[in-house]
Amino acid sequence: MFLRRQLIIRSVAIAAALAAGAPSLALAQAKLKVAAVYTVPFEQQWVGRIHKALKAAEARGEIEYKATENVANADYERVMREYAQAGNQLILGEVFGVEAAARKVAKDFPKTAFLMGSSLKPQAPNFSVFDNYIQEPAYLSGMVAGGMTKTNKIGMVGGFPIPEVNRLMNAFMAGAKETNPKVEFSVSFINSWFDPPKAKEAAFAMIDKGADLMYAERFGVSDAAKEKGKLAIGNVINTQDKYPDTVVASALWNFEPSADRAIKLVKEGKFAAEDYGPYSMMKHKGSELAPLGTFEKKVPADIVAKVKAREADILSGKFTVKVDDSQPKPTAK
Repeated sequence: MFLRRQLIIRSVAIAAALAAGAPSLALAQAKLKVAAVYTVPFEQQWVGRIHKALKAAEARGEIEYKATENVANADYERVMREYAQAGNQLILGEVFGVEAAARKVAKDFPKTAFLMGSSLKPQAPNFSVFDNYIQEPAYLSGMVAGGMTKTNKIGMVGGFPIPEVNRLMNAFMAGAKETNPKVEFSVSFINSWFDPPKAKEAAFAMIDKGADLMYAERFGVSDAAKEKGKLAIGNVINTQDKYPDTVVASALWNFEPSADRAIKLVKEGKFAAEDYGPYSMMKHKGSELAPLGTFEKKVPADIVAKVKAREADILSGKFTVKVDDSQPKPTAK
């Protein structure tokens, strides 16, 4: 009888807590439902970093995660809407080509949290934006590149000339100029987020004109460098394990700080429209220069020292890498 009375008292207490608005108690008993909509395959480097961070949260038992890859722009709104209707509490993705449609879905589901890669501003109350603000390690990787080129000619192949790509290229170029004022750049855009053969051909053309180091903003560029016996600098992910004699350094994007923050705020009922861009910066561990690895002994010691000193200045706030979203101009003749 006593046990039964205790169970009744406990049940009443829980019901009262929930009625009084104790979301943490309810949410602690169920995993947060998270979904993502990607326009490219999981293997594409930018989306791959988001997918990795969410898979890590899933592995920790924090979320229930579903994702759809290779969604055409024309289908993006439909897939977003279906995930929202299915009760997902947090939806992520990249909406660079479908801004208007994505924001319309967010308006229709004001109680759902949206965190989307976007060039535009947050939209109250529930549409937050993020971007890969990794210009700091891009600058550092440029410093390495300036010290490694022998011909003083660097080739750069990007996806689209949009702010997200431009700022990384400009930072890389500025870093290369710091360690090698004589360096010249060839710049090309393939107008695709995922077309390795096209990126590879663009890289071949630059190598044929004397470039001995390539900035691999897209997949396919490092393949061209490897085939021609040239060097490459990676972007967003570290592919040195696949190209141990080709990829010297990489600017890494870590999406974990952004993903973990959004998950925490949704669970606490505190998610609001904001710009998550700063959480991609080095001080928040949202980006970093990858270890030199196989090139640790091949990069000149004075260059390594300069890079480490500049990295320390960035982390201390003594040096700020300029955010330049303008389309980079080629300087190679």
